[in-house]
Amino acid sequence: MQPTSLQVIRDEHAALAAMLLSLQLMVERGPGDAPESFFDVVRAMLFYIDEFPEKLHHPMESDVLFPRVARLSPQTRPLIERLDRDHMKGESAVRELQHRLLAWELMGESRREAFETEARKYLDFYLEHMRLEETEILPEAKRLFDADDWKALDAVFGVSRDPLVSGAARDGNYNRLFTRILMKAPAPIGVGPA
Repeated sequence: MQPTSLQVIRDEHAALAAMLLSLQLMVERGPGDAPESFFDVVRAMLFYIDEFPEKLHHPMESDVLFPRVARLSPQTRPLIERLDRDHMKGESAVRELQHRLLAWELMGESRREAFETEARKYLDFYLEHMRLEETEILPEAKRLFDADDWKALDAVFGVSRDPLVSGAARDGNYNRLFTRILMKAPAPIGVGPA
């Protein structure tokens, strides 16, 4: 049987990956004839990334998961140090992306390419970060953790707080955020006008 915390981490990664890929689709699609809706949806997506993964998910990994894996599997320490560095620069990276989006919205097309370039880099960086956690760190945890390790992890990750994860303890404000994204984003991302 898979530990609850392991499933929560994987579910939260899947939710974040879905948001990142939706963001990529929005950027590829561009504002078209509905720039207000486009900027509103992309801003909401970036807000989610800044609000949940950066402030809640990453600290739990860095404070609880990574130290336990590093203690039991010293050969993972260089990778864990890299992942911790990713976490430390993640918040500033998403804020920079939010700034570039605002610059594009307010200053016009001359700022579009800078946003699109940084968005591609950010998405690649984030997806690779999660891939490394999923393929290197989580298998080590599963292989090495004992009941006490899982109990400690379950105490922190036992219930998903990610508003995109089914069954998460959801804050009503997040429901408004995702309704906004869903209703304004065009298909296949949401149900908004094409």
